[in-house]
Amino acid sequence: MVGMTPPPGPSAPQLARLLTGWRSDGTSARALAERIGVLLEDGRLSAGRRLPAERVLAAELGVSRTTVTAAYGLLRDRGRLVSLQGSGSALALGAAPGDPGGGAPAVADLSKAIPPAWPALPEYVAVAAARLPEVLDAATLDYAGLTELREGLAARYTDRGLPTGPDHVLVTNGAQHGIGLVLHALLHRADRVVVDVPSYPHALDAFRAAGARTVPLAMPDARPDVAEWERVLARTRPEFAYLMPDFHNPTGSSLDEEERRRILRAAGAAGTVLIVDETSAELAIDPAAPHPPFAALAVGTGARVVTVGSVNKTVWHGLRIGWVRADPRTVAAIAAARPARDLGTPVLDQLVVAALLPDVQRVLADRAVQLRATRAAVLDRLRADLPDWRVPVPSGGLSIWAGLPEARSSLLVPAAAAVGVRIVAGPRFGVDGAFERNLRIPIGGAPAATAAAVGLLAEAWRRTAAGLHVPEAFAPVL
Repeated sequence: MVGMTPPPGPSAPQLARLLTGWRSDGTSARALAERIGVLLEDGRLSAGRRLPAERVLAAELGVSRTTVTAAYGLLRDRGRLVSLQGSGSALALGAAPGDPGGGAPAVADLSKAIPPAWPALPEYVAVAAARLPEVLDAATLDYAGLTELREGLAARYTDRGLPTGPDHVLVTNGAQHGIGLVLHALLHRADRVVVDVPSYPHALDAFRAAGARTVPLAMPDARPDVAEWERVLARTRPEFAYLMPDFHNPTGSSLDEEERRRILRAAGAAGTVLIVDETSAELAIDPAAPHPPFAALAVGTGARVVTVGSVNKTVWHGLRIGWVRADPRTVAAIAAARPARDLGTPVLDQLVVAALLPDVQRVLADRAVQLRATRAAVLDRLRADLPDWRVPVPSGGLSIWAGLPEARSSLLVPAAAAVGVRIVAGPRFGVDGAFERNLRIPIGGAPAATAAAVGLLAEAWRRTAAGLHVPEAFAPVL
């Protein structure tokens, strides 16, 4: 790696803020190395970026240079840091030597809030495969998506209360891809984006990558503060705002109709484009009258709404089909800008979703049964094994946003890895190290297996609360 100069990473003060609370496990080199490893693995630090010089970080943290040097040495031993001659040390995601799996054998993965594939999906794949010859000759570079699929998505929006035509819809490779396309086409570097925190971490990543200035709004009691939304939109007049009004990831909260109207009116007055993420909107667990699409309430408010959605959280995360729903002019602008990023969406996947759309209510009904069972199993286990945790009951969505009695979320990650459970620390869902007192617990998996993982998580929590160290071989994974 001689001659390579990696891009700079966080400054020493920035890294110190991210490391807030690492001394809870002592001021040892090992504790420091573990916390930096957690920051790297959950995405708060980026691979390939330089760490601050040992002397500078030691001064910022108020520890000896020997401690930082030893911590960096442990990270190198674990494949998390690579020395570059003349250029310092760069973070890496390689596995630790002798440990091809990158850590303890995983018993359960609680790091991703995704359900298993819908069991009947192969039936629709077969239908799509049989139809593939119809489109082989016609298939060309198509930046908007198959007309058949756009018509089906438009009809679904119309049926739910938002009149929509195919020219309002652009098909994407999932919702995250859709967010990226919207930002690529509409956002300018240094534009402000208001966002609830905690929030979907990959959306936060997308805003940072696009050069946006994120304006975080706290969620008291894990619910949006609509009055604060109104004040911030009126005061700062941001170019964009991002929100998940239905079964928010990670909190599970939803806005009522009047709260939606208030945000729409405030956005219209401020000239703010609302990017509305509805990937979880139809994942209701408890029976209730569904809300119409957020944009259906925008009439008369002056608000401009760009909606993103996908089948990744309802049908299967491996079926990378999403969409952007907006006014035709915005859709055309996104399609025109798209070739700089990619050249369209796989046709066979689009045919699968087009075949499946008429039966989407069957998908949602099956998913509600599965989520209800897993939610019950997880809540029972949490109440039995971790009675001092604050555990809200979400009415929909794919996760529980648990409150911890102590600010030890990041410390829990390596302890959980040591017993074979992958988990993401609470601060991954915020900015600047917030949410050390929270943990997202996914409920998308099978009931028994997820409850068993929570049992192991309880054992890991007891270890951290007792100040017990995890094995030196720790190398966290996502």
